Amino acid sequence: MGWVVDEAFLRRFPSPGLRETVKEAIFGLRRPLACLQVEVSSRCPGRCLYCPRTVFRDSWRGRDLDRDTFGRLWPLMRKSQRVHLQGWGEPLLNAEFFTFAELARRAGCQVSTTTCGLRLDAETARRIVASGIDIVAFSLAGCDPATHEAARCGVGLDRVLQAVETLQAERKRRQAVHLEIHFAYLLLYSALDSVAGLPALMERLGVHAAVVSTLDFLPDPKLAAEAILPGEVEKIARAEDVLSRAAAAAAARGLAFDYALAVREIRGASCRERIDRTVFVAADGTVSPCVYRNVPAGALEGRRLLFGDLRAEDPVAIWEKEGFRRFRERLTAGDPDPVCRACPKRYRNPRDTG
Repeated sequence: MGWVVDEAFLRRFPSPGLRETVKEAIFGLRRPLACLQVEVSSRCPGRCLYCPRTVFRDSWRGRDLDRDTFGRLWPLMRKSQRVHLQGWGEPLLNAEFFTFAELARRAGCQVSTTTCGLRLDAETARRIVASGIDIVAFSLAGCDPATHEAARCGVGLDRVLQAVETLQAERKRRQAVHLEIHFAYLLLYSALDSVAGLPALMERLGVHAAVVSTLDFLPDPKLAAEAILPGEVEKIARAEDVLSRAAAAAAARGLAFDYALAVREIRGASCRERIDRTVFVAADGTVSPCVYRNVPAGALEGRRLLFGDLRAEDPVAIWEKEGFRRFRERLTAGDPDPVCRACPKRYRNPRDTG
């Protein structure tokens, strides 16, 4: 992969000064945005059955975020705690990936990404460790080849695990204690039992944490059987039994294991995407509340919710727009935008007390 890092471009953006960094550390000054999620690329080599890119492949817009558009995010990065480099595609397909990571680091942000692993080799691992990225998550949909590959067509489990091992070896060689390796595990109901093998797999590979999510976005109604939706009492009970036992097994190994099931509606600031302190930027520069409201498929054009375009507007001004602010306020008041009302992200597992 021919990644490039343009030092002349990066020099246009001065890092926060020592005084600013010390003030944030000593006085605990919190940046207003928890996470700025940036879609580096909407292209992907996989053909996952649950992904809108597969379902809407005839109208999908495959594109890479360009350097100048990402650079326009600088004022908003300076207000963000974390920049997460991933959206609807594979981020490592963008030749500017490490330029983006370096610029986010210069803004004083933590930097993370999620990858399918197909583009991660020894050289990529070296670049990741050297970049200062603090979290790399690998996508999984099963702990055995048959289960994983039935859902993630074109993304073999052995290849993903080899990528994890390659990154882990480089991390240990460089003593890169700053870097954590995670699993981003999508739980499909038909493959529920496979998740029981996740703690042992994490321990074997030295993976620090796993976040298990369910199928919250249904690009095709036929996929409803694979989801675990609010009100599906029997499904929820079975999933809770399997997941709670897996979480206990992970805890016994000293590993972090997080999951959430959409059981009951929580009024107030309830969206698990943390919309009140998060913003999503698509590969075309458009700005939305979350990745679910900006799917780059012509067939879903009517479901997009855009509050601005980086190519024509200041990112901070977009965040502060009256319409965007009103959207966030309505969500936290329990009266969200109509498209958000039935979203499983607004529901929480009964084990949560918040």
